[in-house]
Amino acid sequence: MAVVGIIGGSGLEDPDILEDSEVRKVTTRFGTPSSTLTCGSIGGTGVIVLSRHDHDHHITPTKVPNRANIQALKDNGCTHILATTAAGSLAEGIRRGDFVVLDQFIDFTRRRDSTVFEDFGDGLHHTSMADPFDTRLRSVLIETADALGITVHRTGTVVTIEGPRFSTRAESRMFRLLGGDVVNMSTAPECIIANELEIPYAAVAMSTDYDSWKDDEEPVTWEAVLEIFRQNAQKMTRLLVASVPRIAAL
Repeated sequence: MAVVGIIGGSGLEDPDILEDSEVRKVTTRFGTPSSTLTCGSIGGTGVIVLSRHDHDHHITPTKVPNRANIQALKDNGCTHILATTAAGSLAEGIRRGDFVVLDQFIDFTRRRDSTVFEDFGDGLHHTSMADPFDTRLRSVLIETADALGITVHRTGTVVTIEGPRFSTRAESRMFRLLGGDVVNMSTAPECIIANELEIPYAAVAMSTDYDSWKDDEEPVTWEAVLEIFRQNAQKMTRLLVASVPRIAAL
């Protein structure tokens, strides 16, 4: 039976979407996750919501306990994970408010625990990361968006930076040269750890700005990011809610 974990970023983790919800305070072998788990269901399918930066957004990107977050979802029965994230656009065609169903990442983080395998005492662990986002979950998100009339970019490479600062113009232009479509501070190592723990994972990025590469646009500010989120949060919630029953049918 499917249980879908939803990892929300920057205000997109809405516990009111759940039926018969309860809050669980949990711990894991990697310590305490970012937030309590809000557990319930959508259309009869189990759902667990976790807030990546905690409910008051006090956890910085570097300090997000990604290993504990994914382990907590696994320990509590999650069979699939959907993640949402804010992102800066690195492409002319990805506008503010656009959704991108990610299919690749480039990891520019440096200070995070990026693996659950701290030694090879029980054997070698080299997890394939060629296609880090689950193909079936990505298809569900795309097909659901189509059914709802929500336009999404069907592929996208996200560059994850350490943060909490935004990119310099030189960095932003470099990310474009490397093939990045959007840039954020959260997908790596979250996606890596989900793969290591063998939980199918997919993510939808909401473009909120143009980072700093675009000379005819104001460089990104946190206030601008939040404003775009407020304008599009309901659309993202609709996509998540409608996707859950389709995942249960996989």
